[in-house]
Amino acid sequence: MIIKILGSGCRKCVALGDNARAAAAAAGKPAEIVKVTDFAAIAAYGVMSTPGLVIDEKLVSSGKVLSAEEIGKFI
Repeated sequence: MIIKILGSGCRKCVALGDNARAAAAAAGKPAEIVKVTDFAAIAAYGVMSTPGLVIDEKLVSSGKVLSAEEIGKFI
């Protein structure tokens, strides 16, 4: 599973990455966490507000920091 965190690397982006890592661990699924900071690549997903969360190339959230429990619902 590939989980992408879309954003500039701000505190919210880091928190979302940590929550995604925790959600994958809780689900017992191996996940590769990829940080995407290129604004053209972020815009290609249709994200206008960061951080964004993409799981296996599907945009599941943008503009907010989901908890590990919320992310777990998408995994």
